[in-house]
Amino acid sequence: MRIVIAGGHGQIALRLERLLAARGDEVAGIIRKAEQADDLRQAGAEPVVLDLESASVDEVAERLRGADVAVFAAGAGPGSGAARKDTVDKAAAVLFADAAVKAGVRRFLIVSSMGADPEHEGDEIFDVYLRAKGEADAYVRGLDALDWTILRPGRLTDDAGTGLVRLEAHTGRGPIPREDVAAVLAELADTPATAGLTLELISGSAPVSVAVKSVAGN
Repeated sequence: MRIVIAGGHGQIALRLERLLAARGDEVAGIIRKAEQADDLRQAGAEPVVLDLESASVDEVAERLRGADVAVFAAGAGPGSGAARKDTVDKAAAVLFADAAVKAGVRRFLIVSSMGADPEHEGDEIFDVYLRAKGEADAYVRGLDALDWTILRPGRLTDDAGTGLVRLEAHTGRGPIPREDVAAVLAELADTPATAGLTLELISGSAPVSVAVKSVAGN
């Protein structure tokens, strides 16, 4: 498969790129800065320099043409202000989804956040973030041209992955290593029967492949 990842230099994305490249997929990562390119090449991914905060739908669609799966894993990051939650976590996700539709890429994965909700109240930065992620999720859900799956991990950690997870519509809060998030995304990319599902993810007792097959109804 050819898989294109937005936010290709992110911590989850780099792990995902390594996994996908190792199993033989063709991977491209969209990055904002040319100096990040070597990190992607080391992960086995083709770097594509494009700023999703200023690119047009046509420009992004051009990079997505021929892909089997589009993965939105971009984020403004913990040090960013409220404005960039809107331009990256919401607007860039909307742009990437529209570009996938235009490019004819049906399979679409989006890395969201536990607690994401377009109606979330509050004015703190994290409140704005959860609202922006929720609005992006709601937009993607409204696109009939996409076979979307929304993944909402719990508290992300840099611990080594265990390969054991809990993946359900509602899991309750808990931690999850980024490595395991990447493993679940790789499995979801291979499992189109999870289209139309919004899934929460925390560490658990089920092997990744078993957890994904279970929510897919297999």
